[in-house]
Amino acid sequence: MAWINMIAEDEAKGKLAEAYRKLKEPWGGVDNILKIHSLNLRSLWAHFELYKTVMVGRSGLSRAQREMIAVVVSAVNKCHY
Repeated sequence: MAWINMIAEDEAKGKLAEAYRKLKEPWGGVDNILKIHSLNLRSLWAHFELYKTVMVGRSGLSRAQREMIAVVVSAVNKCHY
């Protein structure tokens, strides 16, 4: 399994800490899929914008359908996320 260095929420400083505050999920933390970009804020925001567009942007699919597709893709990829 590949490993990507990432900065944890409690170790984040400056602009990264600010980004984490904005990206905090209802469960109380930042999703790892975003934290993998913690060493490059530009890529973090680009990934977040892509995610937002795909999941809540204009589409013929409902949000629930999009989430179901994401779950199936994660399962096929053996992603524990």
